[in-house]
Amino acid sequence: MSIVAIVGRPNVGKSTLFNRLVGMRQAIVDEVAGVTRDRHYGKSDWNGREFSVIDTGGYAENSDDLFEEEIRKQVLLAIDEADLVIFLVDVQTGITDYDTSIAKLLRRTRKPVIVVVNKVDHGGKIYDTFEFNALGLGEPISIAAANGSGTGDLLDKVLELLPPASEIKEEEKNIPHIAIVGRPNVGKSSLTNALLGQERNIVTPIAGTTRDSIATYYNKFGHEFMLIDTAGLRKKNKKKEDLEFYSSMRAIRSIEFADVCVLMTDAEKGIESQDMSVLQLILRNKKGCVVVVNKWDLIEKESNTLKEYEREIRTKLAPFSDVPIIFTSVTNKQRILNVLEAAEEVYQNRNRRIPTSRLNEVMLPEIENFPPPALKGKFIKIKFITQLPTPCPSFAFFCNLPQYVREDYKRFLENKLRTHFSFKGTPVQIFIRQK
Repeated sequence: MSIVAIVGRPNVGKSTLFNRLVGMRQAIVDEVAGVTRDRHYGKSDWNGREFSVIDTGGYAENSDDLFEEEIRKQVLLAIDEADLVIFLVDVQTGITDYDTSIAKLLRRTRKPVIVVVNKVDHGGKIYDTFEFNALGLGEPISIAAANGSGTGDLLDKVLELLPPASEIKEEEKNIPHIAIVGRPNVGKSSLTNALLGQERNIVTPIAGTTRDSIATYYNKFGHEFMLIDTAGLRKKNKKKEDLEFYSSMRAIRSIEFADVCVLMTDAEKGIESQDMSVLQLILRNKKGCVVVVNKWDLIEKESNTLKEYEREIRTKLAPFSDVPIIFTSVTNKQRILNVLEAAEEVYQNRNRRIPTSRLNEVMLPEIENFPPPALKGKFIKIKFITQLPTPCPSFAFFCNLPQYVREDYKRFLENKLRTHFSFKGTPVQIFIRQK
């Protein structure tokens, strides 16, 4: 699939145009310059032709600001990845030194470039767009990204300059979506970069660097995933910026769309209340889970340190203690592939389907040996079990008096299912129904 990159200096409306092209509020938009820090991907469809769009951070040169220097690298990477570049400028400010620097960079690339003049929201500003011919990158196109004016002409031009689409359309692959979630600054972006073997996401020592949820296709070492690096989830009382609220919403939405969530924690801080809140969010959405304890290299170890630490984690995770726990050091690249192996195992477990005959053959003798306790003189008889066609493992137990089956007995049934069939790392739902 062809890739179109949107580049430009800070605060010219790149994310607004990105949202317009992909048809949804996928990138964060704010009046504060420099909101977009990572490359952000989405899909656009125009006249039956589908292509990917990359939104980048605002380009800045020779800056002492840590983020601006990293953003500059991301813009260069995006240009390198793209088949076509949209160079966005602002009609209200005219050509700035930043615009001239970017134009100089783009003239050196062999990629086709479209100069797009944004914020042309009434006819009088059309005449101000002619000065952008001086950038030496061809005839500019006028748009107003906020209301969509001119974007149709822009998309026509994009299709004209993109390389021809392949005659054979490759089918969308049904691959696992794995979200890396957790508190800020536990190493989520570092893990993504280590797995990909490139600086896909910006990493700094400052908590809260990642603001958008960044999805990347991964196909290495026999593993094929969509990896989603998310913004760190904080307690609500610490969300001082509107931006952080939107970032948290993106992370929550990423959990909703994921198959498996990798919950990253800090070995030095242990499992905190915020980690448990994220876990509850994962379980409420019925997603698979792998717990990763990062920065394990910073812990002073004795002979049983790992076992004791794992036992303590499982106690805190109870009753959902049947979850893979991986101890890693992302900076030293220790056991990071174990994370992928565990995530793939959990994905397989989440999609496991047990034949009805096998379920009844295994579970009915267990129920007979330990039947549901009688209540008010009523004896409960479970006669039949089947798995429901849901995205996560769900089982219906049919009996004569479903209203009298207690929660502790449902947990017993779940534990027996986990004992006989591998559902490690994935929630299991139990439904008691009338026979």
